[in-house]
Amino acid sequence: MMNDLKHLTFSDEEYAAYVRLTSMSDNKEDDSRRAEMLGLGGKDILVAPGAIIRVPDARTRFGVDIFIGLYAYINGNVTIEDHVLIGPHCSIAAGNHKFDPATGYFSARTEGDYNNAIVIGFGSWLASNVTVTAGVAIGRANLVCAGAVVTHSTPDYAIMAGVPAQQVGSIDPQTGAYHWFSKEKA
Repeated sequence: MMNDLKHLTFSDEEYAAYVRLTSMSDNKEDDSRRAEMLGLGGKDILVAPGAIIRVPDARTRFGVDIFIGLYAYINGNVTIEDHVLIGPHCSIAAGNHKFDPATGYFSARTEGDYNNAIVIGFGSWLASNVTVTAGVAIGRANLVCAGAVVTHSTPDYAIMAGVPAQQVGSIDPQTGAYHWFSKEKA
């Protein structure tokens, strides 16, 4: 189907509708339609305007009841488990480039020398502007605070913050209460 799209032309009205749907409308109906257009429909997945979801890897998996926020970027071998919230401007890119000493620069293509898969665990929330780097597994029911850069895997029920992200607290799975670590422990 994607190859068929290269040959499409749009009337002014069709193009205006496309721009409204992909960039301007932010409501449940249109978010659901965007997910469906991306092949993620029928699983209660909502995709907000401007989100880019590139899933070239056949191992990429999306669960159910997922929200992908405004201008989020998802690329590569990524698994997003059920009931996940991804805030606006998040970047989840499962890939790396490799420095080539023969040329003196980094490759333009993603290199697969190690497991670069990303997993976003069941029930997690990535707040605004979170970056998750290649090879990271976010544990179950994590809160990843705004602006965090997650460079290593996290335990279940963790509250992560900072650059690079560190665990700053935990969530009680029985009560939902947040337990913040003291500054001495952080």
